[in-house]
Amino acid sequence: MKWANALSTRSSLEAAIEEVVERAQEQLGVAANFGILFISAAFASEYSRLMPLLKERLSVPTLIGCSGGGIIGVDSSGEAQEVEMEPALSLSLAYLPEVKIQAFHVTAEELPDLDSSPDAWVKVIGVLPEDQPHFILLVDPMSSKLNDLLQGLDFAYPGSIKVGGLASANAMGGNNGLFCNYELLREGIVGVALSGKIVVETIVAQGCRPIGPTYRVTEGERNILLGLEAQTEEDLGASNGQGRTPLTVLQELIQEMSEEDRSLAQHSLFVGVARNAFKQTLEQGDFLIRQVLGVDPRVGAIAIGDRVRPGQRIRFHLRDAEASADDLRNLLERYCQQNSDSPTSEAALMFSCLGRGEGLYGEANFDSHLFSRYFGNIPLSGFFCNGEIGPIGGSTFLHGYTSVFGILRQG
Repeated sequence: MKWANALSTRSSLEAAIEEVVERAQEQLGVAANFGILFISAAFASEYSRLMPLLKERLSVPTLIGCSGGGIIGVDSSGEAQEVEMEPALSLSLAYLPEVKIQAFHVTAEELPDLDSSPDAWVKVIGVLPEDQPHFILLVDPMSSKLNDLLQGLDFAYPGSIKVGGLASANAMGGNNGLFCNYELLREGIVGVALSGKIVVETIVAQGCRPIGPTYRVTEGERNILLGLEAQTEEDLGASNGQGRTPLTVLQELIQEMSEEDRSLAQHSLFVGVARNAFKQTLEQGDFLIRQVLGVDPRVGAIAIGDRVRPGQRIRFHLRDAEASADDLRNLLERYCQQNSDSPTSEAALMFSCLGRGEGLYGEANFDSHLFSRYFGNIPLSGFFCNGEIGPIGGSTFLHGYTSVFGILRQG
């Protein structure tokens, strides 16, 4: 298995294509059988020219890609860069022996409903579950039924990794673009299934730090928290039914915060919903982070951006640049410790929220450079998304304010 990536920041589309194709092919040294590219929204008016120009210089049989408000790739010095709000083109080429590579394009109208059997999803995607595929998904942000797609893929392909992101434009607007096998597409989902001798692992950095204890939901309806009780180490799966209103719990928690955290809680408070019902001690990364949508002071309820049910465990979280940096650093350290005996990773894909990057950290290239400290200068490519796709607790979700890394190596 071999991977190569090249990033160009030339403002001419022809020059950018020439640079990335030449550098990536030279680095790879063999004929590629898979490619993935990301193009800056600064080139939005030229999306229709990209595929014909690329096809003149490149003959890789399977190719997917999309547009992004920011583009991630490896510059000529071999260092990962995040190019925001400026022209950029990132091309990854891969030689994947003994790997089955199958690209697909599906519109929202073609997706089965959630009552359909796994066979209906397999028919639409065109990949057999017994192949144990892993998926890279690039999605038009206007596509409906995206959550249905993720639930359906988890249903039909349990245990398969799904990573990706929603195509994005920059702050100046512009259309989004999807690309599949040298064709420009404007809607739906473009993806690739990789099966065989390839391993895909993930790091999902949601950029938050927990505050206060873990609570168990004693009462909830749809996405509304109505009752909470504190959880102890000994009460897994138990509930004394004596929940208090979530707003009362939160107000007491805020009273105990520092002035800095109280100020942060006014605009950056989130709720983490535990995804592992059986894990005794919950760690960072075990919670699916969701927004607080509002409160009802009359009954002390809190509405969040996900469904809740009695028995689930939740924990309040705060998000800022420091928390985001610490979260990613801790997850990288844990991954390296847990995989110290694994074969060397060959490449990685990075799907990062438009709300991260220099606007969050006050400096460029923060997430990509931090990743490279732990993984070295492996080919890293990706883009800044309108939403990020990655797993938490064995299920796949659409995230916000997150950096999802898909780490690839020989199987």
